Amino acid sequence: MKQLKILFVVAEAAPYCQSGGLGEVAGALPKALRTAGVDMRVVLPKYRSIKTELLTACKFAGNCTIHFPRYSQQANILAIDEHGDGDSTYLIENDHYFARDGFYGYGDDFERFSFFTKAAIEMLSVIDFQADILHFNDWHTSLGPTYLRDFYRGFTFYKDMKSIMAIHNLHYQGVFGRDTLWNVGLNDGYYTCGDLEFFGNASYLKAGILHADAVSTVSRTYAQEIQTADFGYGMDGLLRQRGNRLFGITNGIDDDKYNPATDPNIIINFTIGGKEEKRANKHELQKQLNLPVGDMPVISIISRLVEQKGLDIVSVILEELMTMDIQLVVLGTGEGRYESLFRNFAMRYPHKVSANITYVEKLAQRIYAGSDMFLMPSVYEPCGLGQLFAMRYGTIPIVRKTGGLADTIKHFDPQAGEGNGFVFEDFVASGLMWAMREALALYDTDAWDTLVHNAMSCDFSWSSVASEYIDMYKHVKTY
Repeated sequence: MKQLKILFVVAEAAPYCQSGGLGEVAGALPKALRTAGVDMRVVLPKYRSIKTELLTACKFAGNCTIHFPRYSQQANILAIDEHGDGDSTYLIENDHYFARDGFYGYGDDFERFSFFTKAAIEMLSVIDFQADILHFNDWHTSLGPTYLRDFYRGFTFYKDMKSIMAIHNLHYQGVFGRDTLWNVGLNDGYYTCGDLEFFGNASYLKAGILHADAVSTVSRTYAQEIQTADFGYGMDGLLRQRGNRLFGITNGIDDDKYNPATDPNIIINFTIGGKEEKRANKHELQKQLNLPVGDMPVISIISRLVEQKGLDIVSVILEELMTMDIQLVVLGTGEGRYESLFRNFAMRYPHKVSANITYVEKLAQRIYAGSDMFLMPSVYEPCGLGQLFAMRYGTIPIVRKTGGLADTIKHFDPQAGEGNGFVFEDFVASGLMWAMREALALYDTDAWDTLVHNAMSCDFSWSSVASEYIDMYKHVKTY
């Protein structure tokens, strides 16, 4: 089969712009697919916040005018040859929409990202890249399958192109008022026929799910969960209808970037079996965070501080945890109630809790390397990356059995020496406490050494899952 040509359309991608897991995935997955032989191009908006030094190799590749019924805007196309083998990253430049602080949260987001999505499709003819598949990601780009189907496939250049709608988190659905459809080149018929209608409003993500040739999501278990009422957020029926064209592929991580043997951000580099080096990282972390230096287990939380991450049941067990010989390190920002919770415990127990209500990548790496256990008791988790980062650094995840956590973490059996973490099922504080007691009982034993070895031996690199994406692309190309 000739080389696959894929356009990856996404609202953020590391290292240019990243607010969370979407940007992490969009920065690493295309790189792995290019290494595997796919002609993979990425397109994203040119935000004002992109660092100038990342744009030194940027060149002008053309422009196009995006017409909507009530206005038109020009899109400048900038190209970057990141790997020395041809242009691989493209930026859509329009100061009216993207020369702002931050990426999201504006009243015209429905218009900004519709413009970007349509410009990404039109860009293909400008740069003469006849993609086999357009891979759209999350609600920001989810009108793409609709535009491709109804506006572009009538042109010879686009007629054979297929589309995939990737769901990274179904909770975010791009829901706007019905009247916004006219602003983005669609008419009220898309609402009255039910394609975009969603409980009295219009949902961009619904259009993507309905009109794409296939739907993908970020773990096998999550692909099953979103077809149920508990996790479907009103779209479970639609997703069940797409069941034979719904793919679940578990995310990977960039194992070059997250490598304790070479990571420049950690105090002392180490590899599998480097027990003393890992302990030294812990002691240096304790010093940096003004915690007493010792060999008690350090439990970490690196997360957005939001309800989804299971912090309500964490709050229930905190007092009990404070009676144990442990230390808790928290890094992240989010809802005020959770920020206040951890700040309060840090003030009351300064020798046990370090609350870092911020996000600094260097500190995150040091926490992964210096802690012993990683807490991730999510209500739901499409895939999760934190547990994968933690295992790479020999830090043992304690997770709830949901989504990608269920796919990547297997409960440790000390008799058999099998497993890579601790897993509880029901979202209750007693379940979390049970898993924590299981972990604490084994800490600093020979079984713990086996567990750490198991975790660090897991291969969750993007290169290990690239073949699954290639198989999906080849399959969708035949539709």
